[in-house]
Amino acid sequence: MKPLQDLVRKNILSLRPYSCARDEFKGKNAQVFLDANESPFNSPYNRYPDPLQMYLKERLSELKQVDAERMFLGNGSDEAIDLLYRVFCEPRQDNVVAFEPTYGMYEVCADINDIEYRRVSLDAHFQMHADVLLKACDARTKLIFICSPNNPTGNAMQREEVETVLHRFDGIVVVDEAYSDFCDHRPFRFDLDKYPNLVVLNTFSKAFGCAAIRLGMAFASQDIIGLFNKVKYPYNVNTLTAEKAIETLGDITKIYQRIILIKESREWLMQAFSMLPCCEKVYPSDANFFLVRVTDANAIYHYLVQQGIIVRNRTNVALCNNCLRITVGAKAENEQLLKALRNLPS
Repeated sequence: MKPLQDLVRKNILSLRPYSCARDEFKGKNAQVFLDANESPFNSPYNRYPDPLQMYLKERLSELKQVDAERMFLGNGSDEAIDLLYRVFCEPRQDNVVAFEPTYGMYEVCADINDIEYRRVSLDAHFQMHADVLLKACDARTKLIFICSPNNPTGNAMQREEVETVLHRFDGIVVVDEAYSDFCDHRPFRFDLDKYPNLVVLNTFSKAFGCAAIRLGMAFASQDIIGLFNKVKYPYNVNTLTAEKAIETLGDITKIYQRIILIKESREWLMQAFSMLPCCEKVYPSDANFFLVRVTDANAIYHYLVQQGIIVRNRTNVALCNNCLRITVGAKAENEQLLKALRNLPS
């Protein structure tokens, strides 16, 4: 890895961050708050939230086995993705590399930040190859994005290929593990000490069932997290989101039970799909969804919409011609989907 100061944008290195009112009394037993122009009424929601969400991070640290100082919390994983561009990528000069198909926000954020986005195709089995990814890089490549398990294909990337990229690339490697709770592979967040150029993304939206609260996580070295905190907006995680997250973490057993149920339902639903006349192939999955190739994705998608059932049509995505992405739902939802497809007009 290059020295971090050689990867960070020069204006970010010299940036003097905004000082939050709540930063100024950190560690002190303050009781009277007359510093932030808040209303004295409607406690506790009259007060600005902790800008670094330390109590929530401490709770997450126990679960994720990552020190709180190596953790960033944001408005969904998308905030962390955007910050990666804003911290490391110089507009109209630098570039990033990612395989395709993959999560679309990597490219959207590149376009927003005016950064060249280089696509490298997965193979026929939706697997990445480190040599091909690295060949697309040059001296101005700052980030490589690896989504594993991948969206929309559902499969985890081969660990040795990801490790090769981590060893050989001298920039920042972002491993997006939004769906890792549904996968049996060892999470890369346990390897932060081994790879100083590693950033791992995670989310409350999937296994925790909290998509509505918009809470994303990034795990990285303390230095990289410090840069995120330097650039982020002061109070990026609101009190209501933090409260719901803490409440959710109060019953981890229930979360694990739901993960097991989703994985069992995934296998049952994939097997049921394989027997449908409209199904041509069900692809392996390590996520809470799976990709299926059907006879006519556009026609079947619109038929399902008419039945009040929404799936994701991925037929226009690279390597996914005539493919639908199916999220594993509750039992009644899964059965309603199968019933509709069994009654599909010929």
